[in-house]
Amino acid sequence: MVLPITAFYVSLLGICYLYLSFLVIGIRRAHNIGLGDGGNEDLKRLIRAHGNFSEYVPITLIMIACFEANTGHVWAVHVLACGLLIGRVLHAYGLRHHAGASWQRFAGMVLTFLAMLISAIANLVLIHFGL
Repeated sequence: MVLPITAFYVSLLGICYLYLSFLVIGIRRAHNIGLGDGGNEDLKRLIRAHGNFSEYVPITLIMIACFEANTGHVWAVHVLACGLLIGRVLHAYGLRHHAGASWQRFAGMVLTFLAMLISAIANLVLIHFGL
């Protein structure tokens, strides 16, 4: 089974994840912090951005891949995956650059939750109605 659309977005999201990883590593090395956050506020936010990414992206990508495998709606797969990608980038940007709430964090979570919810509902509809 070939899932070219999901593969495209998985690759882009993988690059984002590596970028977040390198940001965390960079601050750890610059401040000689081997474990935890060492009380460094920038590192705390980056650790959460990295962790949040790893918490939401895998399950959402699995649902998007299932949707792509079960339907020919190319545009819908792009919309879901693009929403996830933009949502995760916005959220990570907001966490990195703002100590408190920001429109980027809010919009990023909304896009992520919409991608998750719509993917889940779409898969359930496809399974139930065989569309």
